[in-house]
Amino acid sequence: MHVRVHVVDPSAYTPPYDHALCRALGAAGAQVELYTSRFPYGPTEAPDGYQRREFFYRRASAHLPRGARRLVKLAEHVPDMLRYRRAARAAEVVHFQWLAVQQLDGRLLPRGRPLVLTAHDILPREPHLGQRAAQRRLYARFDAIVVHSRHGRERLLGELGVQEERVHVIPHGAFAHLAEGPGETSPRLQSELPVVLCFGLLRPYKGLELLLAAWRGIERAELWIVGMPRMDISALLAAAPANVRFDARFISDAELRGYFRRADLVVLPYRVADQSGVLFTALAFGKPLLVSDVGGFAELAATGAARAFAAGDAGALHNALQELLADRAERDALAQRARGAARERFAWEGIAARTLALYAALVGENGPR
Repeated sequence: MHVRVHVVDPSAYTPPYDHALCRALGAAGAQVELYTSRFPYGPTEAPDGYQRREFFYRRASAHLPRGARRLVKLAEHVPDMLRYRRAARAAEVVHFQWLAVQQLDGRLLPRGRPLVLTAHDILPREPHLGQRAAQRRLYARFDAIVVHSRHGRERLLGELGVQEERVHVIPHGAFAHLAEGPGETSPRLQSELPVVLCFGLLRPYKGLELLLAAWRGIERAELWIVGMPRMDISALLAAAPANVRFDARFISDAELRGYFRRADLVVLPYRVADQSGVLFTALAFGKPLLVSDVGGFAELAATGAARAFAAGDAGALHNALQELLADRAERDALAQRARGAARERFAWEGIAARTLALYAALVGENGPR
């Protein structure tokens, strides 16, 4: 389908997702432009079959302290959104991935084009003042809302009252491009013991304190907690036993590949979640997965591509860790099913086809604009 699509992620919240989606849409025949900003922590994947425009927050240098950078972005936000409103006239469909200032963005969205929003988070999990109420209002401004799980759809319909016909379940894809290429082979990745990896931004809702509690008594294995902190982790560091390693910083793609290739098991002990990019990274690497039974995680576990435990239950997590660490055959079976899920159900080719079908329906419903 030769539709002109703008994919919009003003704050560059999810570069791997943006890249994978845009590349797949371009390969399927769409003319795709990604409107985003410079990713502050390092290089991103080169565009492949689409154009990337670093359109937003051009004065918010990565060298500024985080607080100062946030203030500069806030100052640039309204002018940049209004500038993008003009640029959006060149698109037939505008597909937002994130909105950075929900309290304002409902009044700043483009007009005269079908608008799609991917609800990566149904509601903000760590909201600023007024952010949740603003997110609820924003949903009414979109012609279609994409969610990655049936759980997300049920929340939009039941909890937020979004009309059924505007909600579309399209899976998150496995990040095959992250699994490609050379990985780091540094001393920090060496261990003679089985390695359990907990990867991603360190945030309160991810259940790290539960994981440490569940880890007590586990021997002859190592737990690696890896990612940039978005919370105070001093209590976690103090509570961690000797066989727990922290690498609390931004992790480059090459380092990510090294960590996932070394891992014997990936654990996601989240207390709440709709879906997770870390999960789809682990699938792409064909890693056995142990996940809490929240949101879309439970749906994945029901396919056999992951094992689930009761969310918030440290005892259940401890037992599952013990069992999987002792059972290489079960880990291998989970890994095989993860690889199959990544190649089939969560392949980007099918996701792009479903997304383009949604665009076609919206363009057909709205006619030329």
